[in-house]
Amino acid sequence: MSPLANPRPWRTILVAGLPLLALTAVVYRAVWAEWASDLWNDPDYSHGLLVPFVSAWLIYRRREDLARLEPRPAFGGVLLLAAGLGMFAVGLLAAEFFITRASLVVVLAGLTAALLGYRHLRVLLLPLCFLLFAVPLPALVFNAVAFPLQILASKFAIATLHAAEVPALREGNVILLPQGALEVAEACSGLRSLVALFATSVLLAVLMLRHTLPRLLIVALSIPVAVWTNAMRVSGTGLLAYRYGTGVAEGFFHGFSGWILFLAALGMLALAAETMHRLEGS
Repeated sequence: MSPLANPRPWRTILVAGLPLLALTAVVYRAVWAEWASDLWNDPDYSHGLLVPFVSAWLIYRRREDLARLEPRPAFGGVLLLAAGLGMFAVGLLAAEFFITRASLVVVLAGLTAALLGYRHLRVLLLPLCFLLFAVPLPALVFNAVAFPLQILASKFAIATLHAAEVPALREGNVILLPQGALEVAEACSGLRSLVALFATSVLLAVLMLRHTLPRLLIVALSIPVAVWTNAMRVSGTGLLAYRYGTGVAEGFFHGFSGWILFLAALGMLALAAETMHRLEGS
């Protein structure tokens, strides 16, 4: 019997679940306020403001699957909930924002399993895990990834400049031109577009493809595509700096080219996903 035909289990779940959800909101109220402020003010993670809406939409798409399931609360959900609250406590004690914020996903997963059961959790696992894309990376991880990307982009730019017969030298992440120095700063590492494109590739994989291998390929493809498009952006900035000066290269073009190349990267991923979708149907 479906839960819609037998509403009694749902009444029990609402009586037990609403206070737990309210308590979760109270426990995380300070975390949410600072979290939202970071997403609003940090351009590297501004896409995170859209992530909860995407997760909600993914849940809405699974509404029929959820309606067919009968709730079967699982004790393992209580253990998962306890693990999430343990992460929350550790994050607070260590002042580690990533652990504190990521713990919310574990807590929500635990509540789902404890109140509804494992089958509901299986259906909701992707929307819940997708929320992790709204959690900024720890500074240690961010710096460990960003600097190699800066070096890679500067090396690609030097190769492009030399191919265009532009006199240029590289010192670390700084490109030396006759007109002055052009720094491939942290903001130019491409990590921002990499994270956003990676999240988008997950959506493309889920919405357009049916099999695991093509989905994994699309998600994996987002990494080289993001790195290559950012390297092209840095190369274009170097060419403009040589022709018109560093002021022109670091002005309007710098921001506008980022959007253009991100859309180009997104188009390449969508085209690849569409090709794989056609191959799946053949």
